[in-house]
Amino acid sequence: MIQSMTGFGKSITQIPNKKITVELKSLNSKNFDLNARIPSQYREKELDLRNLISNSLGRGKVDLSIYVEYTGEQTSTNVNSGVVKNYMDQLRDIVNATEIELLKMAVKMPDALKTERDEIDEKEFNAIEKAVKEALKEINNFRTDEGEALEKDLQLRISNIQELLKEVIKMDPDRVDAVRERLRKGIAEIKEQVDENRFEQELVYYIEKFDITEEKVRLDNHLEYFQKTLNTKDSNGRKLAFISQEIGREINTIGSKSNYAPMQQLVVQMKDELEKIKEQLLNVL
Repeated sequence: MIQSMTGFGKSITQIPNKKITVELKSLNSKNFDLNARIPSQYREKELDLRNLISNSLGRGKVDLSIYVEYTGEQTSTNVNSGVVKNYMDQLRDIVNATEIELLKMAVKMPDALKTERDEIDEKEFNAIEKAVKEALKEINNFRTDEGEALEKDLQLRISNIQELLKEVIKMDPDRVDAVRERLRKGIAEIKEQVDENRFEQELVYYIEKFDITEEKVRLDNHLEYFQKTLNTKDSNGRKLAFISQEIGREINTIGSKSNYAPMQQLVVQMKDELEKIKEQLLNVL
């Protein structure tokens, strides 16, 4: 079962005087890349949260957002009364305004408000950690659902290539006959007498040079291996990507050796299906 790297998870927890909302978003990435937007008082715990998220999600570009809403009478922001009064005194000498107007201007000045840094206690962090775990559970469920859709599409693309390979195998004898006939016509056009035995020897050499038997076998094996890997319990986008490269190598070789337009058309269709597979694999964990 594969997982997508795209997902979203959200959790809300309530502690005394605070409502804490945790959001996790993830997109595809070659490695684990976390962007954390959290209140300053929680920064000392960022490494713990990073490890927790990394162990759960593995790979992906992840955004972690923690929002704190104060629900009680307490607040971490207070008016810096000394600074405000000083601003008002200075403004009074500059502008002719009422006390209320002076106050409105003063509170907009730098340092008019001061934020007290709350120390995070273990109970509060435990609540945050629990909320992150709930969000991780939700995002992993999201990733699994997306993975099921990806798996169905990948299975379809691989099946399409297998069907096209069957057509290539069925067409191969006609290709050999076409090559043989083309060479005979070429000899006839130059109106030269040739030794029939020598011609057959050269023909065999030419056909062997463009033989695609090994490529057909290897391609079939790679396609089966891709499906087998896709059905394993461990999701592995990197391994599937490596297998897809081998699939592409065999398809390209068949195309370059075919020397037969109808078969090359099938190869083009194979390449189209493979490109769609590669695009999808970018998002597989």
